Amino acid sequence: MKKWYFLVFIHILLFFKTTQAQEKQVISTLEIYDLTLGKRDTVIQEHSHFEAPNWSMTGDYLIINQKGKLYKVNLKDSTKSLIETGPLQNCNNDHGISFDGKWLAISNNDEIQRSRSGTSRIYVLPVAGGTSPKLITLKHPSYWHGWSPDGTQLLYVAERNGDYNIFRISVGGGSEEQLTFESGLDDGPEYSPDGEYIYYNSMASGKMELWRMDKDGTNKEQLTRDAYSNWFPHPSPDGQYLVFISYLQDQGSRHPPMKSVALRLYDLKTKNIANLFEFTGGQGTINVPSWSPDGKKFAFVSYREE
Repeated sequence: MKKWYFLVFIHILLFFKTTQAQEKQVISTLEIYDLTLGKRDTVIQEHSHFEAPNWSMTGDYLIINQKGKLYKVNLKDSTKSLIETGPLQNCNNDHGISFDGKWLAISNNDEIQRSRSGTSRIYVLPVAGGTSPKLITLKHPSYWHGWSPDGTQLLYVAERNGDYNIFRISVGGGSEEQLTFESGLDDGPEYSPDGEYIYYNSMASGKMELWRMDKDGTNKEQLTRDAYSNWFPHPSPDGQYLVFISYLQDQGSRHPPMKSVALRLYDLKTKNIANLFEFTGGQGTINVPSWSPDGKKFAFVSYREE
């Protein structure tokens, strides 16, 4: 009889623990870091999950994704407004604005026959939004990460034949061109401001590190060698720095959320790395370009649970 009571008690305890875990709520904080002042400022904070800020070329708003939709966050009054994306209602955190500020590339998890790894495809529409986004990549999964400075090409990560590599494609669509061929995950490609280089992160060394290659995919060079997992290098507008995120514990080829991370600054001239600050983040924090147009600040998202 005592054994029966004990088993009931254990089941009740497990039920309450599971319920409490399910009720944990993520608090997302959209922040700006000022390199000149060495200071973090909060733009908005919500008891909801949002991700991946882009900074507009006009400098007065940020774009984030939240629950499949894109929003504009006004930096003057911190108000949010929906960006019209037409039939695309499952936008993920890979989106960004062209260098001329006129166009927005977005990745959407399309409602098509699901593959083993995902259904994300890339579209382009006016930066203000629109009802008829243009499909660029027919194949999936494809995740946007960078515009060419002249606006003619898009860089993205795609899984083809069981491996994730870096590709580029004309903004008008057509055939895709593969730029990396190493076994293991390559991710986060972005052009340098002059269009001569592509920065990215890769498992090519056996560990996630930052790399650089020429714009045609040649002359690959490893930039970081440390104990961290290093992701998503974003070149500053003047081409002097890379801001990137580091997991403090090696995550292999994964980039999970809610981990201890640091934002770091790589000086492309001296090759020195400055650790800016540590916090809880990861997936969704700084997946896409988020520098201010003047290169003095960048935006990111931090998280906590309660």
